[in-house]
Amino acid sequence: MEFFKKFSNKPTPKEVAKDRLKLILIHDRGDLPQETLEKIRVEILAVISKYIEIDVDDVEIAVSKSESVDGNSPSLVANIPIRNVKGR
Repeated sequence: MEFFKKFSNKPTPKEVAKDRLKLILIHDRGDLPQETLEKIRVEILAVISKYIEIDVDDVEIAVSKSESVDGNSPSLVANIPIRNVKGR
């Protein structure tokens, strides 16, 4: 069975938990309140949904701190799985 797992694109529960923990830690280090981040998420998904079908349950949006010339600067990071492009 291990042999077939190498060909699967589906992450293991361990990988999913690890990714979610990373998102929580990134969010905790960001400067945006949870309410603001949720409003941003809703608005982004509303706009994107006009043009593509997305898997809303698997969307991940977070604020991260990235290195830049002037030190740490926040970045909005989004992982939005696409099901289908509308209008094709």
